Amino acid sequence: MSKKAIVSLLVLSMIAVACGGTDDAAVEEVVEEVAMTTLEEVQARGFLKCGVSTGATGFTEVADDGSYSGFDVDYCYAVAAAVFGDYSKVEFKQLTAAERFTALSAGEIDVLIRNTTWTQSRDTELGNDFGPTTYYDGQQLMGRKSDGLSDSSTLADVDGLRVCTNAGTTTEKNITEGAGLVGATIELVTVEAFSEAIDKFIAGECDIVTTDGSGLVGRRAVNDALNDWAIFPASPISKEPLGPTYRSNDSQWADIVNWTVYATIIADEYGVTRANIDSFDYDAAPEMGRLFGKNDGELQTKMGLSADAYYNVVKQIGNYDEIFSRNLNPLGLYREGSYNDYWNNGGLVYAPPAR
Repeated sequence: MSKKAIVSLLVLSMIAVACGGTDDAAVEEVVEEVAMTTLEEVQARGFLKCGVSTGATGFTEVADDGSYSGFDVDYCYAVAAAVFGDYSKVEFKQLTAAERFTALSAGEIDVLIRNTTWTQSRDTELGNDFGPTTYYDGQQLMGRKSDGLSDSSTLADVDGLRVCTNAGTTTEKNITEGAGLVGATIELVTVEAFSEAIDKFIAGECDIVTTDGSGLVGRRAVNDALNDWAIFPASPISKEPLGPTYRSNDSQWADIVNWTVYATIIADEYGVTRANIDSFDYDAAPEMGRLFGKNDGELQTKMGLSADAYYNVVKQIGNYDEIFSRNLNPLGLYREGSYNDYWNNGGLVYAPPAR
């Protein structure tokens, strides 16, 4: 509902109260019923509020000049490009693991794109819904080779060691359960932010640090002078599907975020990039024409967006492979042979058809 319609209804409600036709409680009920949707709030505000990590190499990084970059950051930019046609219309809010869901529920952010694992409890108990998985990850551990650990070490090898990780996360629960299952006794050292866990690991206050494998690879890449760090076990101890999270019961906003992700994947499947997007033969690929508003943009306009909303996403940010390669290849993370490869190449990256 538009702001104009909301104002009109409120005025009519107040007139009714003045004439004795209703009461304050009824006015409050009307106000509740005509609250703006997330899309309307974002459009009225003029920019997207996107929740990101306090720091995750390759996913959320902040330069000295205050600019943001990373895989998750690019998907924040992508949503802004879809809504406004301008990727720069986004305000980032850095959130710790403990803060993220409270900030989302309170309306401090419009969408959370912050290495957040999709789980049953988070999906059903917190008033959240999860969008498509943008990165398939799994929890691993990192220790020093000088302590006798190696890439071939197993979870049982952490017996008697101190393990640092984030408090109140799936990571904490996974390592506790996993160690118990293999009969390993560990001393768990929990912190608020993963950067603190790394600091304690470097300082020798813990023997092991654990989080998603991508986070460990990123940290090892940053601290490459400390080349005795080993990441294990080879097969992660958990499934960690990461992707956008938004408030429940707003299907329009969910569709917009979901199809922003899907658009990058479909463009990747067709080989449409930022470089060739304006020379691509859309007549030969009707699906891409529909998705980008070249031959039919009705699907996008019905969602409350411009017909070329997802054209703007790929034109300004790139397709899935471009986003992945730009941010994660420099860390040594590659799609080939991983769960993040194409669905028809042994991976799990897949999008429903745009029709």
